[in-house]
Amino acid sequence: MTNRTGRPLLITDCDEVLLYMVSHFRDWLAQDEGVTFALDRGEFAGAMRRTDTGDLLEQAEMWSLLNKFFDGQMHRQTPVDGAVEAIREIAAHADVVVLTNLMDFRQEARRLQLAEHGIDVRVFTNQGPKGPALKAILDEYDPSRAVFVDDLAQHHGSVAGVAPQIGRLHLCAEPLLAPHIACAHVAGHAHARIDRWQDAAPWLIDWLTRSDAATTES
Repeated sequence: MTNRTGRPLLITDCDEVLLYMVSHFRDWLAQDEGVTFALDRGEFAGAMRRTDTGDLLEQAEMWSLLNKFFDGQMHRQTPVDGAVEAIREIAAHADVVVLTNLMDFRQEARRLQLAEHGIDVRVFTNQGPKGPALKAILDEYDPSRAVFVDDLAQHHGSVAGVAPQIGRLHLCAEPLLAPHIACAHVAGHAHARIDRWQDAAPWLIDWLTRSDAATTES
């Protein structure tokens, strides 16, 4: 399949960018699994404890619970404030796709989930660093300009390594998490850090439409 429209391209993450996830994950853990999840740690390691004993969960159990959430609880997720409106506005100027770190068999569930909230876009699934997957998307679309949006600094570093010419915006819309995560802008891997779509949309549209914006050309 080729999608060489020649238009600008927005490649965006989903969880904590378009849809809130960790706050709903936390609530589900407390209600159904007897687990307390401390969002202020900024990472999963050491963040989950048995509510009754205070014992830390092993990493394997944490991943099992995360998979269980995506197996049966995705309906809990809600749109990030301003995200739906921003994506619609950006879509008038650029193609929009989602690059989300989920197992491939969940691709259609994620696409339908987003469409139900008014974000009807193509979804790419990925595991691990996002740089190689993003490079494949760029090769397919060959956009005039491109911007990548994600809430995790490590993915900006990965993308910067394979496609330094595209725009990179670090956006983490979850206010309970945002102050505690590493910042890709501070690390030099993102061009900006903006956590509200009301402010991010104008930045993105400017990057995607201005004549001196970074392009996918070397």
